[in-house]
Amino acid sequence: MRLGGPARFVVSVRRPEEVAEAYQFAEEQGLPTWALGGGANTIGRDEGFPGVVILNELKGVEIVREVGDAVQVKWMGGEVWDDAVAWACERDYTGIEALSLIPGTVGAAPVQNIGAYGQEVGQVLVSVEAYDRRERRMCMLRRDEMGLGYRRTRFNTGADAGRFYIVSVTLELKRGQMQPPFYNSLQRYIDEHQETDLSPAGVRRMVCAIREAKLPDPRKEASAGSFFKNVIVPAEQVAEMEARGIPVRRLEDGRGKINSGWLIEACGLKGQRLHGFRVSEQAALVLINESATSYLELTMARAEIVGTVEAKFGVRLEQEPVEMIA
Repeated sequence: MRLGGPARFVVSVRRPEEVAEAYQFAEEQGLPTWALGGGANTIGRDEGFPGVVILNELKGVEIVREVGDAVQVKWMGGEVWDDAVAWACERDYTGIEALSLIPGTVGAAPVQNIGAYGQEVGQVLVSVEAYDRRERRMCMLRRDEMGLGYRRTRFNTGADAGRFYIVSVTLELKRGQMQPPFYNSLQRYIDEHQETDLSPAGVRRMVCAIREAKLPDPRKEASAGSFFKNVIVPAEQVAEMEARGIPVRRLEDGRGKINSGWLIEACGLKGQRLHGFRVSEQAALVLINESATSYLELTMARAEIVGTVEAKFGVRLEQEPVEMIA
């Protein structure tokens, strides 16, 4: 979002053992810490960060196991996520091709359980290697120990939020291709362009085209991507929402997912300028910083959008990017 002041210290880690050293330095200085990958999903505040930002620059990728059509691949946490997706697609491995062009690092992917167009990283996660700040040691966490949910995990929710610094991520991918039913926008693209190539590389190409058409390039326009999470409603409310004309995607557990962009657009906010921010004309759940210079302006724009949607539909939007606070 190009907001916020400077950090007091920034420490880059390029070897796993440097993670513990960085936290020891912060402890010796009596300062708070903040783990940062690419910063794509992070918002700074005007006062900056009064502690130590630990920047993940751990690099490397290796195949750790192959059995039949399945392969387990370990990426170091500082690798660029989209480079990992490209690596898999080039080798015809399915599992993460729909997650193309999501900005950020591999180490950040499990924290939020990133997902798009019908895939989530949690579906293919095997384990993560992490530094446990509480125990002051490296550890290995299996998929069933991560508390995976919709944009919520053990890493960003509850008592363990911020406890683990992810050093590497191991995913299990397979040779093959995505199977229908496809996410609505992906299916529309397939139909409109009469696509028949559903290989990992083919789906990646389509997803890149969809994202590039509606999402701003953060290198050119100040944006944190999807600013609001999609709304998850209990199973007993799905029929009520549908009766009110709200499109709901039914999940396997009976709950429903409502596209936040649809709610914002239905409130007439698409393309509107609010306190220095513009609600994107291509994807209404995206906020673009056009002229704002303070965090206060962001809070005002956010409050106006959240309040308008809640007044009209009775649901409360939740911010997706995390905020850099001590």
